[in-house]
Amino acid sequence: MSTTILQKSILITGCSSGIGYDCAKGMREAGWQVFASCRKAEDCARLQGEGYDSPLIDYADPDSISNGLAEVLVATGGTLDVVFNNGAFALPGAVEDLPREGLREIFECNLFGVHDLTRAVLPVMRAQGHGRIINCSSVLGLVTMKWRGAYSASKFAMEGLSDTLRLEMRGTGIDIILIEPGPITSDIRVNSIPHFERWIDWKNSARYAEYENTLIDRLYTSSGPDPFELPASAVTQKLLHACEAKRPKPRYYVTKPTYLMGVLRRVLSARALDWVISRI
Repeated sequence: MSTTILQKSILITGCSSGIGYDCAKGMREAGWQVFASCRKAEDCARLQGEGYDSPLIDYADPDSISNGLAEVLVATGGTLDVVFNNGAFALPGAVEDLPREGLREIFECNLFGVHDLTRAVLPVMRAQGHGRIINCSSVLGLVTMKWRGAYSASKFAMEGLSDTLRLEMRGTGIDIILIEPGPITSDIRVNSIPHFERWIDWKNSARYAEYENTLIDRLYTSSGPDPFELPASAVTQKLLHACEAKRPKPRYYVTKPTYLMGVLRRVLSARALDWVISRI
């Protein structure tokens, strides 16, 4: 008698480029049924042209979240094994120059949309008796750095929400997992420029000279890979393990800076850690 092995399914958000795109490619090559969502219709169309199922999901649009997930569930017959919440953007700038509206916008995408999709898929996973929700955090969800307050705040919040949900899901068959990359080759710097230009009035800031001497050049000029930067495939490798391991880890660090900062925040005082980070 032959045995039919059902193909496992994964929904990945933020697949237009970088980590999401590489993860979609890698998971498909590993035999998974991949739903590679994007927030723009033109990016979905491009991925569909490459043979992907690509539902439109924009974390800032609650209707697109529910409609995109419904599209996935129709295709799978009502099941979903894994969600990888990867979509996010950055808003560089000093915290004192960050308006409430800018902070709200980044939280709408990086946290609230993630939360909406997670809540929507939990009943599906409960009904099938298993599932994995994997959230892409960051080394900046472990420690902070100057100019990255908005992004770091959203990832710190993701860490707290994910850790709590992991405790609450014990015994349900649903695993809650964090992946925490450091410097990864992606378009996040370039993609952050429109948000910076929209929200940060740096020319009228008390920190004008600091912007001019540090952030502006780094933001607008590519200086090549960051120290210890890895390709997006490094995240894909960890995602595959998180999806297929019988007992996945609660956290997966990616890149040496994440491992280092994970250790330093445990062993150093806050003042000592500030001293180290201020010299990076």
